[in-house]
Amino acid sequence: MNVAIKADVDTLRGYREGVPRLLDLFSRRGIKVSFFFSYGPDNSGKAIRRVFRRGFIAKMMRTKAPSTYGFKTLFYGTLLHAPLIVPSEPGIFERAVKDGHDCGVHAWDHVLVQDKLSGMSRGEFRALFDRAAELFLKISGKTPQSYAAPGWQVSVASLGAIDGLGLKYASDVRGRSPFLPICDGASFSTPQIPTTLPTMDEIWGLPGVDDGTLPGMWADRLSEEWNVLTVHAEMEGMSKLSVFEKFLAIAASGGAKFVTLNEIADRAAFGRSEIVRGTLPGRAGTLAIQKLNVFGQTQQATARRKAGHGPVY
Repeated sequence: MNVAIKADVDTLRGYREGVPRLLDLFSRRGIKVSFFFSYGPDNSGKAIRRVFRRGFIAKMMRTKAPSTYGFKTLFYGTLLHAPLIVPSEPGIFERAVKDGHDCGVHAWDHVLVQDKLSGMSRGEFRALFDRAAELFLKISGKTPQSYAAPGWQVSVASLGAIDGLGLKYASDVRGRSPFLPICDGASFSTPQIPTTLPTMDEIWGLPGVDDGTLPGMWADRLSEEWNVLTVHAEMEGMSKLSVFEKFLAIAASGGAKFVTLNEIADRAAFGRSEIVRGTLPGRAGTLAIQKLNVFGQTQQATARRKAGHGPVY
């Protein structure tokens, strides 16, 4: 049973406080993970534009956003200046690289890409990626080989730009297994390794889901095939660190082997699959989802749905 942890870093607070705690945790447990950093300005306050998306306010209340992200974070880019994330303390990113973790690009400006991607040209997307890649190279001495889209947002323009970068893999979507993407009728060559499990902010606080039950729920959803869990430095790296560590312990005791997305990219066989727009319970707005093909699903995935576990996301 292979389990990959994908750790997204969205905010200044998550970077400066959450990432060091996650690095300490992974060091204690001898685990390597895939980190995706937002490098440039923390414009989290501008996320208020999502207020009219169905489920956004409910999610903010359920996850206790002010205490989770911090009040300053909620005003960055609006009432407060948007601080640069990685340049504020480059040593944190440098430590992640030196510790041997699989590090990639999440964004230059997380909120901008998540909210405005649909209107961006290929060149505009590439320019933002290049700014993050330049900083990546300056600090690590390496060029990035992977990308994970903010908010699981993709477009033909972003997928085409990623192909032009020659990356080893991307992790832009939700789904069930690694694949080569088709989007709006166009085929792309950069392998996609999707997130397969629900994220903490999607399910925590729902009926029956709390700090005590969540680790077991994640463990129960693990497949004998591919498992990718996206965690966030702002949650699992901070107030929910002990909850996350409990899941790691349960998974390890059940025989899970922790791998990076880079290792999955080395081992997986990539068939073609389509990316569609859709919604997921607990997440506001639409996002990119690997289209489920009844004839291409594994027997285990089908059995899990029949048992009432729901989609294997």
